[in-house]
Amino acid sequence: MPYSFDQTPNRRLSSAKWTLVPKDVLPMWVADMDFSAPPSILKALQKFAEHGDLGYQLPSTKLYEMVAARLNKLYGWKVSPEMILTVPGVNSGYNIAARTFCTSKKGYLIQPPVYNEFHETRRKTGVPQVEAPLAKKIYGNRLEFEVDFDAFQRAAKQVNLFLLCNPHNPVGRIYSPAELSRMAEICLRNNVLIVSDEIHSELLLDNNKFHPIASLSREIEEQTITLVSASKAFNVPGLFCAFAIIQNQKLREQYAETVLKMGIHVSSAGLVASQSAYSGSCDGWLRALRKYLTGNRDFVIEYVTKRWPQVRITIPQATYLAWLDFTQLDLEPSPYKFFFEKAKVALVDGAIYGENGKGHVRLNFGTSRRILKQGLDRMNRALKSH
Repeated sequence: MPYSFDQTPNRRLSSAKWTLVPKDVLPMWVADMDFSAPPSILKALQKFAEHGDLGYQLPSTKLYEMVAARLNKLYGWKVSPEMILTVPGVNSGYNIAARTFCTSKKGYLIQPPVYNEFHETRRKTGVPQVEAPLAKKIYGNRLEFEVDFDAFQRAAKQVNLFLLCNPHNPVGRIYSPAELSRMAEICLRNNVLIVSDEIHSELLLDNNKFHPIASLSREIEEQTITLVSASKAFNVPGLFCAFAIIQNQKLREQYAETVLKMGIHVSSAGLVASQSAYSGSCDGWLRALRKYLTGNRDFVIEYVTKRWPQVRITIPQATYLAWLDFTQLDLEPSPYKFFFEKAKVALVDGAIYGENGKGHVRLNFGTSRRILKQGLDRMNRALKSH
């Protein structure tokens, strides 16, 4: 079945991404896509609404079995349905973990520049944050990021928990099994729990492969909480449903106790959408989406390379997020504000991803090629006038 991503619905009606900025500003910031959700999910939700029962709904055994079956199909990772818990979102998932396993003295480790909500965990839970920044590598106008294992090893001695973002937001890279194994070995040696945010794991570009860190060995699995959701790949983030996969029974019981104390539930519509997504009925749509996003990524890279020689950019292996380095240009007061004011384009300020994100922006290319070009053209005109 052919799918078209060149047409997008009018998101000015309700979407936070489009309504939280003035009407003359083009939003390329919030991490959701401008496309309609897959037809199979829309049909499932329509059937759910037409049935008329919008009462409380609990996750079914069938849904847990579907999640487990999908992980086995994609990665050969054998997960028992009993290992799976539901949470409203991946953000909630790692904040629950921090509340459960961190203390006022030993908090969590992150690798900036990294997703801004990782930084917010400190404020939301009151536990300390320790950083092991990624090493930035520059090759002409290409940016790459690597794990600084020396910094990681030092930081691991100070924490109870490591928040891993893989695929990485905002730099878009996928960690190799060798990198994951080395980070896991350091965590195991220091008795650090791994909490892996794998929300973008099905948004792979080109023919890139993804490996859940917990799937690498039974020992790693025993000390890992994996967080997944259909929300990003299938574009249903507003339905609030995610899954925490916890092999270790003791950790799972502790985690579930915190969930119980916080009175956390997932939405019924989110459960319906997740079941449709993990059933495989949307896989054709997802393949077409990946191809379209890969084309969008290539379009952004070619555009930046040809027109902005002083700007550096990542080549995302996954996600629909590009990371651009404007530190060689004098864009005051920041690239984010410069483009918001001069180009009428809303990006994400790199500073919210950590100190080493200053002078950078994150651009969301999960939109139609027409809107993407429009945004880049606005930025280009602003840079020319500057």
